[in-house]
Amino acid sequence: MQGRYPLDYTFTEPLRQKYKTSELERRGAYADTGAPVTGAVAVGGAVAASFGDGTVRFFWPDSDPTVVNAHRGVVLCLASDSDYVLTGGDDGRFLRISLDGDIEELANFDTKWVDCVAATRGLYACSSGQKVLVWSMGQSQPTELEHSGTVGGLAFNSKGERLAVTHYGGATVWQENKRRWKRSRFVWKGSHGATTFSPDGKYLVTAMQENALHGWRIRDKANLSMSGYPAKIKSFAWVGETPYLVTSGASEAICWPFDGKDGPMNRSPVCVADGGKKIASCVQALPSEKAVFAGFKDGTVLLAELDEKKKAIVLREGTGAAVTAIAVTNSGSHLLIGDDKGKILWTPLWA
Repeated sequence: MQGRYPLDYTFTEPLRQKYKTSELERRGAYADTGAPVTGAVAVGGAVAASFGDGTVRFFWPDSDPTVVNAHRGVVLCLASDSDYVLTGGDDGRFLRISLDGDIEELANFDTKWVDCVAATRGLYACSSGQKVLVWSMGQSQPTELEHSGTVGGLAFNSKGERLAVTHYGGATVWQENKRRWKRSRFVWKGSHGATTFSPDGKYLVTAMQENALHGWRIRDKANLSMSGYPAKIKSFAWVGETPYLVTSGASEAICWPFDGKDGPMNRSPVCVADGGKKIASCVQALPSEKAVFAGFKDGTVLLAELDEKKKAIVLREGTGAAVTAIAVTNSGSHLLIGDDKGKILWTPLWA
C-alpha cells in the first residue's frame, strides 16, 4: 500500500483523428487510466489527482508519474497542504499521503463515508455524517465537532484561524481559541454544500442544493444571494488579486467581484469563456494571472482573461467526456486536465 510505483499505463499522443488538437495538446501527452477522475490539486512540485478506483496519481514536470493505491473504493475528496495530500474515501478512511507515497491513516469511520476534507498550514479536517474531526498543529488527537445535520462542505480560511462547516440551514464557522473551538452560526434556509472563504477572509460562500450560491459577510453576517444558474455549481475558484469568485454551472464562467466593502452586493458578474450551449463543469485559476480555465461537460477547455471584451483561447475541443478536474503546478509550469472517463491530459503550459 505504501511507496511510489510506476504508473500502470503509458502516455500517448492525442488521438487526432477524433477531433482537432491544439498546440497545448500537441506538446503534452494523454493517459487513459480507466477510472473516473474525481479531483486534482497542486502539492509541492507536482499535481495529485484522485480516481474512482481508489488510487492517487502524482504527475511531475521532470519525471515519470507515480501511483499510490490508497483507498478500497472511490476517492471522494482530496485537499493539499505543502508536502501532503489528504484524501477521504467511501471505504471510511481519512488518509495523509506524502509526495513519496507514504500513507498514514488518520481516521477510520468503518462503513461510513468520508464526505469532505480540508487542509491548511498544518491543520487537517474531515467529515463523516454529522461529525467533523480537526487535527491542530502539535496535537496527536483530533477535536470532534458535532453538527445538527449532515456536513456538506469544509473550508479553512487562508490563515487557518477559522473552519467553515456547511449543512442544512446554513453554515457553522468554528474559531480556535486557546485550543478550544468556538462556533458561530450563519443561517440561510436550504442545503449547503461545497464552501470557500474569500482570500482576505471577509466573506464565506457556499454552493446550494439549488442552482445558486449563497454567501455571508463575516463581520455582520449580511447575506449575499447569487442565483440564476441553469445547473448546479460543482466547481469554483478565486482568481486575481481583486479577487473574483469564478464558478461553473452555466454556459460561461461566471465571475463574481469581491472587491470593495460590499463585494458582489447589487453588482452583476463578469461572464467569460463562452461555451455556447455547453455547461461548464470545472473551473480553475491560472496562477498569478487574472485568467481562468473553464472545462465543459463535452470535454472542451477554454482559457479566458476576466475581460468580457477578450475572446477565450481554445485549449482543447470537445472529447465527449465531462471535465472533472483541472489543476496547475504551484510553479505554473504544467497543466492537468482530467475527465469522467478516466483520461488525463498532462502538458507544459508554455512552449
